Amino acid sequence: MNILLLGSGGREHALAWKLAQSPRCSRLFVAPGNAGTALVGTNVSMSVTNFDAIGRFVLEQQVGLVVVGPEEPLVKGIRDFFEADANLKQVPLIGPSQLGAQLEGSKDFAKAFLTRHHIPTARYKTFTSDNLEEGYTFIDSLPAPYVLKADGLAAGKGVVILEDAEAAKAELKEMIVGKKFGAASTQVVIEEFLRGIELSVFVLTDGRSYRLLPEAKDYKRIGDRDTGPNTGGMGAVSPVPFATPEFLKKVEERIVVPTVQGLAHDGIAYNGFIFIGLMNVGGDPYVIEYNVRMGDPETEAVIPRITGDLVELLLATGQGRLSEVPLAIDPRTAVTVVLVSGGYPNDYKKGIQVSGHSEGGESLVFHAGTSGNERGEVVTNGGRVFAITSFGRDIASARALSYAMADKIRYEGKYHRTDIGLDLLGEH
Repeated sequence: MNILLLGSGGREHALAWKLAQSPRCSRLFVAPGNAGTALVGTNVSMSVTNFDAIGRFVLEQQVGLVVVGPEEPLVKGIRDFFEADANLKQVPLIGPSQLGAQLEGSKDFAKAFLTRHHIPTARYKTFTSDNLEEGYTFIDSLPAPYVLKADGLAAGKGVVILEDAEAAKAELKEMIVGKKFGAASTQVVIEEFLRGIELSVFVLTDGRSYRLLPEAKDYKRIGDRDTGPNTGGMGAVSPVPFATPEFLKKVEERIVVPTVQGLAHDGIAYNGFIFIGLMNVGGDPYVIEYNVRMGDPETEAVIPRITGDLVELLLATGQGRLSEVPLAIDPRTAVTVVLVSGGYPNDYKKGIQVSGHSEGGESLVFHAGTSGNERGEVVTNGGRVFAITSFGRDIASARALSYAMADKIRYEGKYHRTDIGLDLLGEH
């Protein structure tokens, strides 16, 4: 079977690496891909939002499965585009409908869904330029700190947490009136701050049944000890020690089951991944956010832990028979360390030559922001350049391998956090 994977980051290289291992996979195409995906499949110069071109390619190349990596084509309705075409609708596509993608595309939609289906989440209200003054009053009604979220997609950077009420009011005005995040912040969700420790839980569903994938903890801030600005993610650990069987049972019963049932109840077509960002508050799970695809860099820690055939799992998801396919998980710990360009998450250079990346040994080196130049060299092409994943019997042994590999990779301006996983060892 020919498979098309959409996307170009570390998440997509990890998915491509796993898909290519399946005996069901004849040819793997990745659009647009990166220098890493080119090692396991064929890169195709095609935008993830050019639905007409994607549709033509799928039919011309007799693609039998489409896997959507990033959120943008889902929010823009790629599944609906396929469903509207008599030929394309026969091809299983992994991803929700445009309405289902609003779980990530609109914070207000997600919070309303959570509330409607009695799923635990923080108290919230939504504001626009029409009721800005009410927003100020709502801030005054909450204890510090204050959480402000741009309603729309803001490349993972639309969340601001502030300790001071006046600063929060100024930020609210800047987001809405000053259009700090463009169209994404014409609506802003303000919610109460939940104190606890974060966790990412991943679910694969065909709309009726589901499979609980390995959980992970990611590290969003640029600096050690969670300092500095937010990024797309600087590392991940899976499994997570505090995610005990008892806690995960609560997650399944209180969050996963009502989410899958809520989507069906609301008539929302959903075949694909659900990323549930959780807060463990005193042993009870609360939903912080939904994403409608796998997280990055969590994918790079989670997908390698799936020991079975990912193509079989995804095909079953697309065909509505997920309950027929078992899921087997590697019990070892995976630690992922992300290497970034100097200056990230602000301005950074591209086109810097990379070396040492093919010396993986015991580690998996997933390309994130890389490309090949005209001389056949691998060069940097993004803020996050590599995600290195290693297995170990525990966090300490896995992280030692990942950091040893990180030292081998060389490019000007290379930076990474040095403390991924240390908080889970009690050393943070």
